[in-house]
Amino acid sequence: MPDEVTDVLLERRDVRIERIVSRGHRSPEGFWYDQDEHEWVVVLTGRGCVEFDSDRGSVTLGPGDYVAIAPHERHRVGWTEPDTDTVWLAVFSP
Repeated sequence: MPDEVTDVLLERRDVRIERIVSRGHRSPEGFWYDQDEHEWVVVLTGRGCVEFDSDRGSVTLGPGDYVAIAPHERHRVGWTEPDTDTVWLAVFSP
């Protein structure tokens, strides 16, 4: 799978829900998400690591694990499992 697959499952004025499928994907070196929205993300299958550009460090997530990310809390995907799909469900709100 050369690229992550992102499907928008629901999009309204006050919420967007995305399903993201990763397999060995990670954020590019030096890249940080810095978004205006709240994000709540849960891993449904597989495993991955979310890194934060703060004292928060990094969080490894497996099935059922979730993390809430505040607006402008810089973060990135550190790694996902290379041999299995990591399926994330991400909920964004203003």
